[in-house]
Amino acid sequence: MSQKREQWGSKMGFILAAIGSAVGLGNIWRYPYLVYSNGGGAFLVPYFIAIFTAGIPLIILEYGFGHKYRGSAPLAFAKSSKKWEWLGWWPSITSFVILTYYTIILSWAMNYLYFSFSQGWGSDTNGFFFNEFLRVSSGPFDLGGMRWPIFICITILWLINWFICYRGVSGGIEKANKILLPTLFVIMVIIVVRGVTLPGATVGLNKLFTPDWSKVLDPKVWINAYGQVFYSLSLAMGILITYSSYLPSKTDINNSAFITAFANCGFELLSAIGVFAILGFMATSQGVPVDEVASQSIGLAFVVFPKVFSMMGSLGKMFGILFFTCLVFAGITSCVSLIEAFSAAVIDKTGASRKKIVSFAALGGYLISVMYATGAGLYFLDIVDAFINSYSVVVVGLGEAIVLGWFLGAHTIREHTNEVSIYRVGKWWDVMIKFVTPTILTYMLIQNIVTEIKSPYGGYPMSALLSFGWGVVALIVVIAIIASKRPWKNNELQVNTFKEVE
Repeated sequence: MSQKREQWGSKMGFILAAIGSAVGLGNIWRYPYLVYSNGGGAFLVPYFIAIFTAGIPLIILEYGFGHKYRGSAPLAFAKSSKKWEWLGWWPSITSFVILTYYTIILSWAMNYLYFSFSQGWGSDTNGFFFNEFLRVSSGPFDLGGMRWPIFICITILWLINWFICYRGVSGGIEKANKILLPTLFVIMVIIVVRGVTLPGATVGLNKLFTPDWSKVLDPKVWINAYGQVFYSLSLAMGILITYSSYLPSKTDINNSAFITAFANCGFELLSAIGVFAILGFMATSQGVPVDEVASQSIGLAFVVFPKVFSMMGSLGKMFGILFFTCLVFAGITSCVSLIEAFSAAVIDKTGASRKKIVSFAALGGYLISVMYATGAGLYFLDIVDAFINSYSVVVVGLGEAIVLGWFLGAHTIREHTNEVSIYRVGKWWDVMIKFVTPTILTYMLIQNIVTEIKSPYGGYPMSALLSFGWGVVALIVVIAIIASKRPWKNNELQVNTFKEVE
């Protein structure tokens, strides 16, 4: 007999956990700049089309698949057809790899939360971040020594991840999200409300939302829109499949998918308003255009914003504390989902106890994360993250759409979700899964490969790209194939309700 599967304490707990997984660092520092640089208000057209044609359909696909087969990604694929099990291990292992470097960014945010009380980053925020705080080495193969403040925060974060997942689905993950997610939302609302009342805030908001309709005709803008929707919703990482496997037999899957997508979308728009209101204040204070202060990713969070907070005086301390608390909370909710996607797969496969697997996963992930706390950590993070998002996640998403849509039958999952949901989706959903999503992801993959051939990523030496880029992706695939060859414990594969299309 297979062991009894854990369940969410409530539907709301599941939705909050799914939203918590989707809402992460990318919502706060990537999306605002993406809107600004891809046509402003005009970008919202391809963005919302991407949500309805790819985001929501793929959420329903992963929710329905995980719920129907009551398993993590590897178990769900193995139950549908043993030959596809490796495709379930690929996203599960990818989640683990992402987690090892995601925690390093959170450790930076945790350190900067401490710096916020005294604005310890000084006047030269760029020099402080790269030279004093990170002490970036000369290259990927020059470790440059351990950065102990980063190491300490990594240790704290992994203990938090371990503690939450160790306590189980309803007792740990659900309870944590019920506290962290509402708090995160409240903090962001405070930042936005105060941000839009700053002098010059309207300058930033006008720059953000003024539409450039010519951008809508640019194929790259549409690819960026689909890419943002795909990555921000935690698709193709095994997370949504795993989370939905903990749902009771009767639950409204279709409606939950819409709620998850729109909640994530709402938080992204809220973040964009807050970020560009503050950037508008900075531009006005310095007497320069918004273009000169707008930035994305690491530069926005750890260089531009600290500089803004310093300009605000005592008010800046409050903003800094709120902003970096926001980053930490958003990151933790995502970290928990990443470790659960991996741990659940191993638990299903081996039949071992949750406490044992979560403990081993946390220890292993922690030891790998320590590598990112060295002077070369920024290089490792940059290369691994670029190749994971450009190739590993895209290929998994493409594989899911093709295997579940064509070989195993998209209509089967649609019929299952309609049976347990109040809101029913029609055959349009099959079209999205079988044609639209594969086309978009194939185009994205080809574009990424062509770009990489023309100009190797980041100007790094090929040896570094082969070691930490292509090498990591290849290693994930190899481990996925090896894991799929191992036998299942507890007769998990006895239940196979999914019939292959002849």
